[in-house]
Amino acid sequence: MKRVYNFSAGPSMLPLPVLEKAQTELVNYADSGMSVMELSHRSGLFTDIITGAEQLLRDLMNIPDNYKVLFVQGGASQQFAMVPLNLLSNSKKADYVNTGSWSKKAIKEAKKYGEVRVIASSEDKNFSYIPEVTSSMIDPEADYVHITTNNTIEGTAFQNIPDTGGVPLVADMSSNILSEEIDVSKFGLIYAGAQKNIGPAGLTVVIIREDLIGRAPESCPTMLDYKTHSESGSLYNTPPTYGIYMAKLVFEWLKELGGLKEMEKINRKKAELLYGFLGQSAMFQSPVQEDSRSIMNIPFVSPSAELDAAFVKEAKEAGLETLKGHRSVGGMRASIYNAMPVEGVEALVEFMKRFEEKHAQ
Repeated sequence: MKRVYNFSAGPSMLPLPVLEKAQTELVNYADSGMSVMELSHRSGLFTDIITGAEQLLRDLMNIPDNYKVLFVQGGASQQFAMVPLNLLSNSKKADYVNTGSWSKKAIKEAKKYGEVRVIASSEDKNFSYIPEVTSSMIDPEADYVHITTNNTIEGTAFQNIPDTGGVPLVADMSSNILSEEIDVSKFGLIYAGAQKNIGPAGLTVVIIREDLIGRAPESCPTMLDYKTHSESGSLYNTPPTYGIYMAKLVFEWLKELGGLKEMEKINRKKAELLYGFLGQSAMFQSPVQEDSRSIMNIPFVSPSAELDAAFVKEAKEAGLETLKGHRSVGGMRASIYNAMPVEGVEALVEFMKRFEEKHAQ
């Protein structure tokens, strides 16, 4: 069986050792005679899986004791509503930073529940940079400030976490969680869809400071109240059991690799390889401002839509999958999440060199 290099933005590739371990345990987990997919979420075996997954994530991210780790469903898109439903409890005001497609969706959803102020935006330059966010911009009465740390579609990322003073900082970290070391204590709440750096689609991870739990109004649906999941250990209803098991395997893989410090080194090496080539290419270029570039999602463009289409087609034939840019921006995009090996990026750069020589005017 030939494996391709999958540059999809999500669901993305998973580490091969993780897939192979899941394969060996698929029909008979821990001599139970059952697959993980068949285990009761109330069983001792699954309790060990979910508590083990949480502890591994706490260790990897150095999550302080006064934060809860929740395994929920609905994707990051459900968090666009869940965050304001729970946190717009005092002033009913929130400050948002608009850095792209997902920020816009989060803003639109939050406006249903309170007063939303966009304090900084990069829409003026087609979201090709991260705007400066200073403490003076923030309303001290705001219930929270919301940012998208990495913009999957636009290929931008915050290089520094804004200082929001006493106002809780909420972050959609779906496409760069676990890619580098971060200080969790700078955030009030972090959420992330799993299908990029954590595991298969269907699981969402929420890391929330305890003082932000229990603020939802009586009218908040039970399943959208963080307190429900916190008090039940993410077992209020049947959780995505197999997704949590796969996440645990990914966390184990990261730990064996040397943790996030080592993962960050590898990720920066991959990004430098691709950005380095883009910097000297006569055909391809990055549309992203240099000081705002993501190390996870790297968009690039050629001189024409025809060349773009030819590139995507020929890349697929060469075993380089899903390089077409998002439909809203066009061009190409290489998502090089944790599971993408350095060899995959090297193969992409070599292909880009050959393509450029072949199609040079």
